[in-house]
Amino acid sequence: MGKLQEFEITFDKNKVVYTPGESISGTVRFKLGQPLQCKAIKVNCNGFCGITSKINETAWSEEEQYFNSTISVADKGTLIQGVQTYPFKFLIPASAPTSFEGNYGKIIYRVRAFIDTPRFAKDYSTEKPFYLLSLLNLNEVPDIWGKCSSAVTQQFTYMLMKTGTVDMKAQTDMKGYTPGQVIQVLTNIHNQSGKATGNMAASLMQRVTYETKRPTYDVRTIAEVEGGVVKAGKEVEWKEQIIVPPLPQSSLAGCELIKIEYYVKVGLKSPDVMLTLPIHIGNVSLDKKLQPCNKAATPSSAKAEDTPALASTPDTVIATTPNVAPRPAPKPAPRPSARSRMSSLNSPSAPPADYHQGAEGGTPINDGFPNKRQSQLVSPHAFSYAPGLFFPHNQQPNGPSTAPSGPMFSGSTGATAPYPPENGAGSMPTPLILPPDYGTSAYPQEAPPSYDASCNT
Repeated sequence: MGKLQEFEITFDKNKVVYTPGESISGTVRFKLGQPLQCKAIKVNCNGFCGITSKINETAWSEEEQYFNSTISVADKGTLIQGVQTYPFKFLIPASAPTSFEGNYGKIIYRVRAFIDTPRFAKDYSTEKPFYLLSLLNLNEVPDIWGKCSSAVTQQFTYMLMKTGTVDMKAQTDMKGYTPGQVIQVLTNIHNQSGKATGNMAASLMQRVTYETKRPTYDVRTIAEVEGGVVKAGKEVEWKEQIIVPPLPQSSLAGCELIKIEYYVKVGLKSPDVMLTLPIHIGNVSLDKKLQPCNKAATPSSAKAEDTPALASTPDTVIATTPNVAPRPAPKPAPRPSARSRMSSLNSPSAPPADYHQGAEGGTPINDGFPNKRQSQLVSPHAFSYAPGLFFPHNQQPNGPSTAPSGPMFSGSTGATAPYPPENGAGSMPTPLILPPDYGTSAYPQEAPPSYDASCNT
């Protein structure tokens, strides 16, 4: 059997999976059939990534080193016959990525042991791999909350001349999953053609990109489910589930040569309609308690909701609430007689308060009430009409009053009457409507019939 009968590496507690930042320890054990001259016994721990452009090729076209540590556990001398063990311990860097093995590349971690012998003698070596797992917490992935949805419209030709359209919408219930969870896929297909479609299908896909000079893409179908067809002119809603098997995580943080992506592909076998829904595969599942609130009220909106509506301006209050005065009401002027009221209704209203006394078309302010505004009772019905118009109630057919009276205001403060007086403030008001004078008119040629004649006819 030769001088070296056994040569092996053992990890403490037979542990083979570690996390970045953890230490790995164990022993190197060998058994000799007879004494052996050696220069040194060395133990090496290293991690690297190697990729190639050809499947399962061992000569890497690109490499990336993560760490490489070597220690010497025995110096130059003679190894005696029998079983001997030497301990070792290494610290794994916290930046090392997760182990991975694909068709065009690998991320490898291993511990190797060497027995260096004198010149022309045979060297001995052994190695043992271990695996690194850097947990991917889906709750820390950006934009991970909510549903993943997509839609596509495809127009196709069938029977050489006819054309049809298929509308397809699909969504997943989440954007991140862990192995063992179920992906809920909801698909809506509207077949706007005269031909039935092929079977519906949903697949969980893995796409691995190897960053060589010309990137290599390895796309594989992990799981697939199939549904029925959609008849001509029909709309179908299809619900399906896909169980996530044990898979490498989406992110290989710390590795620049390999990129892993997952997505759900939904499509029809005919016509060729397909859409993709990107998802993440991690190690720590989503926790709904950590989901941020979508309806966060802004301070401005909260203030607007808590603050009641502002009161209307005084003018608006007058127009909407006739019984409430916009300001403390002054002492009213002496109420004129009925004949005086009839005269004032046909008189123009007073000018605005900022006009000076004696303005053209205005009425002097009553000297008996300095710094007081004149007021009058206004019918609530007057506010439904245009400013400046006043429609009194219970009018008596009396002539104009000769007694002087204070200025009368219409429903709109400051509005002028449609027909201002011509002879000053003290003259008789001009009638609003004058009857036509048929006697002086050139047309018609004949005088109009009298009132009695019109009533008889």
